Amino acid sequence: MTDKPKSSTSIVRTLLGEPLFHFLFLGALLFVAYSVLNRETKPSSERVVVSAGKIEHLSSIFSRTWQRQPTEAELRGLVNEFVREEIAYREGMKLGLDQDDTIIRRRIQQKIDFIADDLASQIEPTEEELASFLQKHPDRYRVNTRVSFRQIYLDPERHAEDLDEQVTTVLRTLQSDPSANAAELGDSTLLEFQAQDRSLREVASMFGETFAERLKAISLEQWHGPIPSAYGVHVVRIDERIEGRLPPLDDVLEIVRRDWEQKRREELAESFYQELLKKYQIDIEWPDTATQEP
Repeated sequence: MTDKPKSSTSIVRTLLGEPLFHFLFLGALLFVAYSVLNRETKPSSERVVVSAGKIEHLSSIFSRTWQRQPTEAELRGLVNEFVREEIAYREGMKLGLDQDDTIIRRRIQQKIDFIADDLASQIEPTEEELASFLQKHPDRYRVNTRVSFRQIYLDPERHAEDLDEQVTTVLRTLQSDPSANAAELGDSTLLEFQAQDRSLREVASMFGETFAERLKAISLEQWHGPIPSAYGVHVVRIDERIEGRLPPLDDVLEIVRRDWEQKRREELAESFYQELLKKYQIDIEWPDTATQEP
Protein backbone atom coordinates (compact mmCIF):
# COMPACT_ATOMS: atom_id res chain seq x y z
CA MET A 1 0.00 0.00 0.00
CA THR A 2 1.53 3.34 -1.04
CA ASP A 3 1.56 6.43 1.16
CA LYS A 4 -1.00 9.06 0.36
CA PRO A 5 0.73 12.05 -1.33
CA LYS A 6 0.82 15.22 0.70
CA SER A 7 -1.36 18.11 -0.41
CA SER A 8 0.23 21.35 -1.64
CA THR A 9 -1.10 23.12 1.48
CA SER A 10 0.59 20.55 3.73
CA ILE A 11 3.88 20.90 1.86
CA VAL A 12 3.79 24.71 2.09
CA ARG A 13 3.01 24.55 5.83
CA THR A 14 5.91 22.12 6.34
CA LEU A 15 8.29 24.43 4.48
CA LEU A 16 7.13 27.48 6.45
CA GLY A 17 7.87 25.63 9.66
CA GLU A 18 11.50 24.93 8.68
CA PRO A 19 14.05 27.45 10.06
CA LEU A 20 16.39 26.73 7.12
CA PHE A 21 13.65 27.84 4.73
CA HIS A 22 13.28 31.06 6.71
CA PHE A 23 17.02 31.76 6.45
CA LEU A 24 17.14 31.03 2.73
CA PHE A 25 14.07 33.11 1.99
CA LEU A 26 15.22 36.01 4.15
CA GLY A 27 18.68 35.80 2.59
CA ALA A 28 17.14 36.04 -0.87
CA LEU A 29 15.13 39.09 0.17
CA LEU A 30 18.21 40.76 1.54
CA PHE A 31 20.16 39.95 -1.64
CA VAL A 32 17.46 41.62 -3.74
CA ALA A 33 17.32 44.57 -1.34
CA TYR A 34 21.09 44.93 -1.46
CA SER A 35 21.07 44.83 -5.25
CA VAL A 36 18.45 47.56 -5.40
CA LEU A 37 20.21 49.71 -2.82
CA ASN A 38 23.57 49.15 -4.47
CA ARG A 39 22.12 50.17 -7.83
CA GLU A 40 20.66 53.29 -6.24
CA THR A 41 23.83 54.27 -4.41
CA LYS A 42 26.03 53.81 -7.50
CA PRO A 43 23.98 54.95 -10.49
CA SER A 44 25.39 54.09 -13.90
CA SER A 45 24.63 57.56 -15.27
CA GLU A 46 23.71 61.07 -14.21
CA ARG A 47 20.14 60.52 -15.35
CA VAL A 48 17.33 60.95 -12.81
CA VAL A 49 14.10 59.18 -13.78
CA VAL A 50 10.87 60.08 -12.00
CA SER A 51 8.50 57.32 -13.08
CA ALA A 52 4.72 57.51 -13.22
CA GLY A 53 4.62 55.04 -10.34
CA LYS A 54 6.85 57.30 -8.23
CA ILE A 55 4.61 60.29 -8.96
CA GLU A 56 1.55 58.27 -7.89
CA HIS A 57 3.38 57.30 -4.71
CA LEU A 58 4.19 60.95 -3.93
CA SER A 59 0.57 61.88 -4.61
CA SER A 60 -0.76 59.12 -2.32
CA ILE A 61 1.51 60.23 0.54
CA PHE A 62 0.23 63.79 0.14
CA SER A 63 -3.39 62.53 0.10
CA ARG A 64 -2.95 60.49 3.30
CA THR A 65 -1.37 63.46 5.04
CA TRP A 66 -3.76 66.21 3.95
CA GLN A 67 -6.90 64.14 3.23
CA ARG A 68 -7.18 65.52 -0.32
CA GLN A 69 -5.55 65.21 -3.71
CA PRO A 70 -2.67 67.62 -4.48
CA THR A 71 -3.24 70.39 -7.00
CA GLU A 72 -1.19 70.39 -10.19
CA ALA A 73 1.15 73.01 -8.73
CA GLU A 74 1.54 71.03 -5.50
CA LEU A 75 2.28 67.83 -7.40
CA ARG A 76 4.93 69.57 -9.47
CA GLY A 77 6.41 70.87 -6.23
CA LEU A 78 6.53 67.33 -4.82
CA VAL A 79 8.29 66.06 -7.94
CA ASN A 80 10.79 68.93 -7.87
CA GLU A 81 11.52 68.26 -4.21
CA PHE A 82 12.09 64.57 -4.95
CA VAL A 83 14.53 65.47 -7.75
CA ARG A 84 16.44 67.81 -5.41
CA GLU A 85 16.55 65.07 -2.75
CA GLU A 86 17.75 62.46 -5.27
CA ILE A 87 20.52 64.69 -6.60
CA ALA A 88 21.63 65.63 -3.08
CA TYR A 89 21.62 61.94 -2.11
CA ARG A 90 23.74 60.90 -5.08
CA GLU A 91 26.25 63.68 -4.60
CA GLY A 92 26.45 62.91 -0.89
CA MET A 93 27.22 59.26 -1.65
CA LYS A 94 29.96 60.32 -4.08
CA LEU A 95 31.52 62.44 -1.34
CA GLY A 96 31.29 59.54 1.11
CA LEU A 97 29.05 61.47 3.49
CA ASP A 98 27.35 58.22 4.48
CA GLN A 99 30.55 56.80 5.96
CA ASP A 100 30.67 56.43 9.75
CA ASP A 101 27.25 58.05 10.07
CA THR A 102 25.53 56.50 13.08
CA ILE A 103 22.05 57.54 11.95
CA ILE A 104 22.46 55.95 8.51
CA ARG A 105 23.94 52.77 10.00
CA ARG A 106 21.02 52.43 12.40
CA ARG A 107 18.51 53.12 9.67
CA ILE A 108 19.92 50.33 7.49
CA GLN A 109 19.86 47.96 10.48
CA GLN A 110 16.22 48.89 11.06
CA LYS A 111 15.38 48.09 7.44
CA ILE A 112 16.94 44.64 7.78
CA ASP A 113 14.96 44.10 10.99
CA PHE A 114 11.79 45.16 9.16
CA ILE A 115 12.45 42.52 6.50
CA ALA A 116 12.76 39.87 9.22
CA ASP A 117 9.54 41.13 10.83
CA ASP A 118 7.72 41.02 7.52
CA LEU A 119 8.84 37.42 6.97
CA ALA A 120 7.65 36.40 10.44
CA SER A 121 4.26 38.03 9.83
CA GLN A 122 3.69 35.70 6.86
CA ILE A 123 3.84 32.59 9.07
CA GLU A 124 0.44 31.50 10.40
CA PRO A 125 0.49 29.55 13.68
CA THR A 126 -1.46 26.33 13.98
CA GLU A 127 -3.94 25.80 16.80
CA GLU A 128 -1.54 23.23 18.27
CA GLU A 129 1.28 25.77 18.33
CA LEU A 130 -0.91 28.34 20.07
CA ALA A 131 -2.13 25.79 22.61
CA SER A 132 1.48 24.79 23.32
CA PHE A 133 2.47 28.45 23.73
CA LEU A 134 -0.37 28.95 26.21
CA GLN A 135 0.77 25.96 28.28
CA LYS A 136 4.39 27.13 28.28
CA HIS A 137 3.51 30.65 29.49
CA PRO A 138 0.55 30.10 31.87
CA ASP A 139 1.32 33.06 34.13
CA ARG A 140 0.70 35.50 31.27
CA TYR A 141 -2.90 34.41 30.87
CA ARG A 142 -3.96 32.92 34.19
CA VAL A 143 -7.21 34.33 35.54
CA ASN A 144 -6.46 35.70 39.00
CA THR A 145 -8.29 34.32 42.05
CA ARG A 146 -11.21 36.57 42.99
CA VAL A 147 -12.72 37.04 46.44
CA SER A 148 -15.63 38.73 48.15
CA PHE A 149 -14.88 39.46 51.81
CA ARG A 150 -15.59 41.57 54.86
CA GLN A 151 -12.94 42.95 57.17
CA ILE A 152 -12.87 44.48 60.64
CA TYR A 153 -9.92 46.79 61.24
CA LEU A 154 -8.03 47.07 64.52
CA ASP A 155 -5.50 49.88 64.93
CA PRO A 156 -2.18 48.58 66.42
CA GLU A 157 -1.35 52.01 67.87
CA ARG A 158 -4.66 52.33 69.63
CA HIS A 159 -4.40 48.80 71.01
CA ALA A 160 -0.67 48.67 71.63
CA GLU A 161 -1.15 46.93 75.01
CA ASP A 162 -4.00 44.54 74.23
CA LEU A 163 -4.16 43.99 70.45
CA ASP A 164 -4.35 40.19 70.64
CA GLU A 165 -7.00 40.43 73.33
CA GLN A 166 -9.10 42.77 71.18
CA VAL A 167 -8.89 40.36 68.26
CA THR A 168 -10.02 37.51 70.50
CA THR A 169 -12.92 39.58 71.82
CA VAL A 170 -14.13 40.46 68.32
CA LEU A 171 -13.94 36.80 67.24
CA ARG A 172 -15.86 35.60 70.29
CA THR A 173 -18.57 38.22 69.76
CA LEU A 174 -19.09 37.19 66.14
CA GLN A 175 -19.08 33.48 66.96
CA SER A 176 -21.57 33.83 69.83
CA ASP A 177 -23.86 36.29 68.01
CA PRO A 178 -23.88 35.86 64.22
CA SER A 179 -26.36 38.74 63.94
CA ALA A 180 -23.96 41.24 65.56
CA ASN A 181 -23.16 44.33 63.48
CA ALA A 182 -19.60 43.42 62.47
CA ALA A 183 -18.96 46.84 60.88
CA GLU A 184 -19.18 48.48 64.33
CA LEU A 185 -16.83 46.10 66.16
CA GLY A 186 -13.56 47.52 64.87
CA ASP A 187 -11.82 50.89 64.78
CA SER A 188 -12.81 53.64 62.39
CA THR A 189 -11.01 53.56 59.05
CA LEU A 190 -11.37 54.70 55.46
CA LEU A 191 -10.94 51.11 54.32
CA GLU A 192 -14.13 49.57 52.98
CA PHE A 193 -15.82 47.09 55.27
CA GLN A 194 -17.11 44.90 52.45
CA ALA A 195 -15.37 44.16 49.15
CA GLN A 196 -17.15 42.39 46.30
CA ASP A 197 -15.53 40.29 43.56
CA ARG A 198 -11.99 41.62 43.87
CA SER A 199 -8.98 39.95 42.30
CA LEU A 200 -6.16 39.08 44.66
CA ARG A 201 -4.02 41.47 42.64
CA GLU A 202 -6.43 44.28 43.53
CA VAL A 203 -6.51 43.16 47.17
CA ALA A 204 -2.70 43.15 47.32
CA SER A 205 -2.52 46.67 45.90
CA MET A 206 -4.88 47.89 48.62
CA PHE A 207 -3.95 45.82 51.70
CA GLY A 208 -0.52 44.40 50.84
CA GLU A 209 0.82 41.05 49.63
CA THR A 210 0.72 39.38 53.07
CA PHE A 211 -2.99 40.11 53.48
CA ALA A 212 -3.77 38.85 49.96
CA GLU A 213 -1.79 35.65 50.50
CA ARG A 214 -3.72 34.87 53.68
CA LEU A 215 -7.01 35.21 51.80
CA LYS A 216 -5.96 32.31 49.57
CA ALA A 217 -5.93 29.83 52.45
CA ILE A 218 -8.52 30.69 55.07
CA SER A 219 -11.82 28.81 55.04
CA LEU A 220 -15.02 30.33 53.71
CA GLU A 221 -17.87 31.83 55.72
CA GLN A 222 -15.93 31.99 58.98
CA TRP A 223 -14.27 34.91 60.75
CA HIS A 224 -10.47 34.67 61.02
CA GLY A 225 -7.86 36.82 62.70
CA PRO A 226 -5.55 38.43 63.28
CA ILE A 227 -4.61 38.92 59.62
CA PRO A 228 -1.92 41.58 59.15
CA SER A 229 -1.99 44.20 56.41
CA ALA A 230 -0.10 47.34 55.47
CA TYR A 231 -2.36 49.25 57.89
CA GLY A 232 -2.57 47.03 60.94
CA VAL A 233 -4.50 43.86 61.70
CA HIS A 234 -7.92 42.63 60.65
CA VAL A 235 -10.57 40.07 61.39
CA VAL A 236 -11.72 38.75 58.02
CA ARG A 237 -14.57 36.65 56.61
CA ILE A 238 -14.43 35.27 53.06
CA ASP A 239 -17.96 35.17 51.61
CA GLU A 240 -16.91 33.81 48.21
CA ARG A 241 -13.66 32.76 46.55
CA ILE A 242 -13.33 31.86 42.86
CA GLU A 243 -10.04 30.10 42.35
CA GLY A 244 -7.66 31.26 39.64
CA ARG A 245 -7.35 29.12 36.52
CA LEU A 246 -5.72 28.92 33.14
CA PRO A 247 -8.46 29.85 30.63
CA PRO A 248 -9.17 27.73 27.54
CA LEU A 249 -7.42 28.82 24.36
CA ASP A 250 -10.62 30.12 22.77
CA ASP A 251 -11.03 32.68 25.57
CA VAL A 252 -7.61 34.24 25.01
CA LEU A 253 -6.98 33.29 21.38
CA GLU A 254 -6.20 36.75 20.01
CA ILE A 255 -3.87 37.64 22.89
CA VAL A 256 -2.00 34.35 22.59
CA ARG A 257 -1.73 34.77 18.81
CA ARG A 258 -0.31 38.28 19.21
CA ASP A 259 2.25 37.12 21.78
CA TRP A 260 3.18 34.07 19.67
CA GLU A 261 3.78 36.27 16.63
CA GLN A 262 5.92 38.69 18.64
CA LYS A 263 7.97 35.82 20.06
CA ARG A 264 8.34 34.31 16.60
CA ARG A 265 9.58 37.61 15.16
CA GLU A 266 12.18 37.89 17.90
CA GLU A 267 13.35 34.30 17.38
CA LEU A 268 13.62 34.67 13.60
CA ALA A 269 15.49 37.97 13.84
CA GLU A 270 17.94 36.53 16.37
CA SER A 271 18.41 33.30 14.39
CA PHE A 272 19.04 35.25 11.20
CA TYR A 273 21.56 37.49 12.96
CA GLN A 274 23.37 34.45 14.35
CA GLU A 275 23.57 32.96 10.83
CA LEU A 276 25.00 36.23 9.50
CA LEU A 277 27.45 36.33 12.40
CA LYS A 278 28.99 33.05 11.24
CA LYS A 279 30.19 34.77 8.05
CA TYR A 280 32.35 37.27 9.96
CA GLN A 281 35.41 37.15 12.14
CA ILE A 282 34.82 39.52 15.03
CA ASP A 283 37.91 41.18 16.51
CA ILE A 284 37.17 43.40 19.51
CA GLU A 285 40.08 45.54 20.63
CA TRP A 286 39.17 46.53 24.17
CA PRO A 287 40.85 49.65 25.54
CA ASP A 288 43.71 48.94 27.91
CA THR A 289 42.08 50.35 31.02
CA ALA A 290 41.74 48.99 34.53
CA THR A 291 37.93 49.22 34.51
CA GLN A 292 37.33 47.52 31.18
CA GLU A 293 35.85 44.04 31.46
CA PRO A 294 35.24 42.22 28.14
